[in-house]
Amino acid sequence: MVYSTELLKGTLKTIVLKLLADNKKMYGYEITQKVKEITGDKIQITEGALYPTLHALEADKLVTTEVEYIGKRVRKYYSLSPAGKVRTKEKINELTSFIQTMTLLLELKPKSI
Repeated sequence: MVYSTELLKGTLKTIVLKLLADNKKMYGYEITQKVKEITGDKIQITEGALYPTLHALEADKLVTTEVEYIGKRVRKYYSLSPAGKVRTKEKINELTSFIQTMTLLLELKPKSI
């Protein structure tokens, strides 16, 4: 099952910030592939969703960019700014709390292994 874009909309910034925290610097395509890999293709981020998110994070000064030339190609890498590192922790805490609240609200039982 691939999750709907409706579910992903509210979590995309958190996903990107967490990946950048874990991987230091990444470029756009690399982010989309890492998400697919980690989630077993359950979350697939399109370029149409990713790049506006990256640009918003850059405008909010949560990420910085650096351009590298790979042969004739230009690759734009994103990494967390100091403010981005702080915001990442806040977003993860917020999402964790939200998931716990939704679990209570929907009366979900943890799955046993």
